[in-house]
Amino acid sequence: MKITALETLRTEEFSNVLWVRVHTDSGIVGLGETFYGAGAVEAHIHDTLAGRLIGRDPLHIEALNKEMVSLPMAQSSTGAEYRATSAIDIALWDIFGKVCGQPVHQMLGGLCRDKLRVYNTCAGYRYVRSKNIRPVSNWNLGQSEGPFEDLDAFMNRADALAESLLESGITAMKIWPFDPPAQENGGLYISAAEMKQAIVPFEKIRKAVGDRMDIMVEFHSLWNLPTAKKIARALEPYAPMWYEDPIRMNSPQALAEYARSTDVWVCASETLGSRWPYKEMLERDAVHVAMVDLCWTGGLTEGRKIAALAETWHRPFAPHDCIGPVGFIAAVHMSFSQPNTLIQESVRAFYRGWYNELVTVVPRIENGYVYPMEGPGLGVDLQPAVFQRTDLTVRRTPA
Repeated sequence: MKITALETLRTEEFSNVLWVRVHTDSGIVGLGETFYGAGAVEAHIHDTLAGRLIGRDPLHIEALNKEMVSLPMAQSSTGAEYRATSAIDIALWDIFGKVCGQPVHQMLGGLCRDKLRVYNTCAGYRYVRSKNIRPVSNWNLGQSEGPFEDLDAFMNRADALAESLLESGITAMKIWPFDPPAQENGGLYISAAEMKQAIVPFEKIRKAVGDRMDIMVEFHSLWNLPTAKKIARALEPYAPMWYEDPIRMNSPQALAEYARSTDVWVCASETLGSRWPYKEMLERDAVHVAMVDLCWTGGLTEGRKIAALAETWHRPFAPHDCIGPVGFIAAVHMSFSQPNTLIQESVRAFYRGWYNELVTVVPRIENGYVYPMEGPGLGVDLQPAVFQRTDLTVRRTPA
């Protein structure tokens, strides 16, 4: 079997989502995805990678992945080169599963469990959907497209939101009420009034549902170290499950200092590319939960190595999802195949909303658990309507 063409698809409406379709001479087509800077990733795929991959065997996944990430400009990052590699790698695993007639989770080693707990990242329907994905400015507060405008809810009605999630069986939620003061102050400091206001959602949640809800706190790497430590201490009475990316993920030493300053777990980080920075952070006891975005860090091939690395340090694994639908599905396959997966991120505004405009199926999520995907490969394809969109851009590099 040989790769005969690389095809990319992107739309104006979902401008940060890029799909990759890897065509083969057997007629099998693999689907992959990455997120953010779609135009730059598209250019790298066609201008740099296509000439190296077309004519190669798509089942030589490790070798192809190694070639893509060994280019001089692709060194342990989440830049365009790694995002391109990630999308192609996911498509190669899709092909592998289709050739063998098995789901990707089976190709990765098989199911480690029959169902997996999810948490709800409390985004709204348009969060990350448009070009504008900067903190705070794309929150669309006060705008409602349906019943799951969870970002507006956690900022203004966190108690009711927690009750709503529990009613659907979801017992963990992630919120980020500290982003507005970080944006306002450049992450340099937080005033007493800002601290008090940002803590309000935690007070409401604990008052409404007590300890029945686990709360993850997302900081989006916006704070300097002294302020991040100050916030961590202020939140400890509300027993968060983890603090995610409190500072920029470029200093294992600084993150280790942060981790020593609190009893709450540190989760890091979808912003890391490849297993090498995870190794440095694990060696310094800076990370308690290894979070990986498969669309940014090198695909399923690298993701399973990071999961194994985390297990070596007796740490849990928790794949990221706040991007596109194919990436979410790839993460679900990965989660089921790894013995140290703790929990799977999900966004109900996405999998009950715009994901369904783009793909033929989304994972089944019921009573707070996600269930394995069925069918060969990833078990998903793009909706036929995607190919008919007037805002669609398709680029194809053939042999």
